[in-house]
Amino acid sequence: MRVLHVISEMGAGGAEALVAGMARAGAEFGWRSAVASGGGHRADALRASGVPTFPVPVARRRATGVLRAATATRAAVRGFRPEVVLAHNVSASLVARLAALPRRLPVLTVFHGVAEADYPRAARVLKRTSRAVVAVAAATADRLRAAGLTAPAPVVIPNAVFTQPPRGDRDALRARLGTAPDVPVALCLARLEPQKRHDVLLRAWAEVGGDAVLWLAGDGSLRAESQRRACELGVAGRVRFLGTRSDVPDLLAAADVTVLTSDWEGMPVAVLESLAAGRPVVATGVDGVREALAGGGGIVVPRRSPAATAKALRELLFDAGLRARMAAEGLAAVRRDHDPDAFMRSYDELLRATIGGLR
Repeated sequence: MRVLHVISEMGAGGAEALVAGMARAGAEFGWRSAVASGGGHRADALRASGVPTFPVPVARRRATGVLRAATATRAAVRGFRPEVVLAHNVSASLVARLAALPRRLPVLTVFHGVAEADYPRAARVLKRTSRAVVAVAAATADRLRAAGLTAPAPVVIPNAVFTQPPRGDRDALRARLGTAPDVPVALCLARLEPQKRHDVLLRAWAEVGGDAVLWLAGDGSLRAESQRRACELGVAGRVRFLGTRSDVPDLLAAADVTVLTSDWEGMPVAVLESLAAGRPVVATGVDGVREALAGGGGIVVPRRSPAATAKALRELLFDAGLRARMAAEGLAAVRRDHDPDAFMRSYDELLRATIGGLR
């Protein structure tokens, strides 16, 4: 089965990690995968491992951008000749549908979530572009149905985590980042964009106190503003802005807990990666986060609450026994509910059933 993944970019995000894992693991299920995207370090790694990649300019929600992206994706369709296109998110779904029209290829969309106000638009686009829609969490499927997407009815396949072992030494990485071996470290794996609410996190960090250090792994349009805010709050000396990273397994191994203060999420791969690495999580109780942590492994806090976030961080950072208990719960939950083999079997069955039905 020839599967073309279409996604805006292949950098450090969770959807990108999922695409990379699926493209590699698909070979065990008889897939021949290729990826059409705006590029990034994950695309480079896939290409080096033998997975075909095709360059596509990022659409950026503009009509001219969508058309340029669709033209490039159409070239990928001609070059790879897929049997099915797997589009990741709404804009990729629109691009993929325009690109696949000449050959009437089936487009399946993996819906990773949008802001609450954007669900009606997402439902309209998916209704017109997708043969099937996979929601990464039950809550996002419910929101899509409430917004009017009943045909195709969303199918729920919770995200999985494709684990990779750390490559470096914990203390050595801490030393490179200017952090002593015994200093408590919280890690946030998130782009510096409005959705992730680093302003809430930094205000919480000002309340955490002690000698704990916060690592922010990710980049984005709010980096300069976040750095200014850290200075204004008096925590600049305890916050490290690490930029975009390709060594997430190493960062997880070197941290003590992870934190995510997003306003909305689908099923964040960063949370699953943390649980799989034995790192308990503090995260806002939005949609897929609640589902990911339902079996344990972290503390769920209200959205936009620096005080609750700070309290949860203090509890985990300064209580080794609590961290160990939550780490064990999270590891058991992620192995039970987010197994990559079960995840791939679900996708394999859905894709093959779609192709077979068309034939």
